[in-house]
Amino acid sequence: MDESGLTRRRLLGLAGVSLAASALVACTAPAETSPPVPAGPRTAPTAGATAAAPPVPARLTVRTSTGSFVSAFRPGSASHWSLAAPELPPGGAPPELPLAVFLHGLNSSHTVLLGDLAAHEALQRHLDAGGTPFAIAAVDGGNTWWHARADGSDTQSMLVKEFVPFLGSRGYDLGRIGLFGISMGGFGSLLLASQGRLPGVRAVAAMSPAVWDHYDPRLESAFDGPADFAANDVFALRPRLAALPKRIDCGAGDDLAATVRQYRADLPGDVEGGFRPGGHDYGYWRTVLPDVVSFLGYNLA
Repeated sequence: MDESGLTRRRLLGLAGVSLAASALVACTAPAETSPPVPAGPRTAPTAGATAAAPPVPARLTVRTSTGSFVSAFRPGSASHWSLAAPELPPGGAPPELPLAVFLHGLNSSHTVLLGDLAAHEALQRHLDAGGTPFAIAAVDGGNTWWHARADGSDTQSMLVKEFVPFLGSRGYDLGRIGLFGISMGGFGSLLLASQGRLPGVRAVAAMSPAVWDHYDPRLESAFDGPADFAANDVFALRPRLAALPKRIDCGAGDDLAATVRQYRADLPGDVEGGFRPGGHDYGYWRTVLPDVVSFLGYNLA
């Protein structure tokens, strides 16, 4: 992408949009369903009798929750998180659900998962259509670009060493992890998947990832200098994604579209997603999210 005509403010603004004022969505009430027909002894049907219909499976309802913790990798900041997960029907040992970790964009927070993106609603539609049940979680990462910074913060290590293990302690399957994000978080998802620090990652998806093929001094909020850029160069790390299912989407009207096309062009292996009308905003990302959720569900099954 020809960046010469972009101002510093515009370059950094591309990496994320400010969080819209949206209230955190409360837990949804469970849907009313008919109880399953209890199993009984088998008897031969009498003449004219109609065979009983099989029990209707209980509807899985997505529940949301939030919390916070103090991270050793974000000095002086409380890290808040959001979670959307199917509430499993009672009876029997609950299975370990796969997990998708969402990384937010610049000037944003965990709240966009359940607010601007309404990911819990997309997950509910996925489940209602018979898709693989899984949970989606997000945590605050600040404006750190999801990697270690000169100021001592390291939100990638926070994800790997604190947040994901915490979710594992709640019963989620850390052998089946998906990564996805928007803008700065799209970059962060591709970076983490490429660097291989989470061995359970089964798929990665990036919506409008903020990626560049060379260092630009105007991107000092993203990198601490040329050496930091080289250590976190997602273009150079592309070969490491050869065997991993991946999906990359971008709005055709997004100023990042040119570099996203360039990044996609030399990715080894199949790449799902593509370009459709839209810009660098939540309106576009909400239209892509259902396909991203389906992609993650399929690869986490």
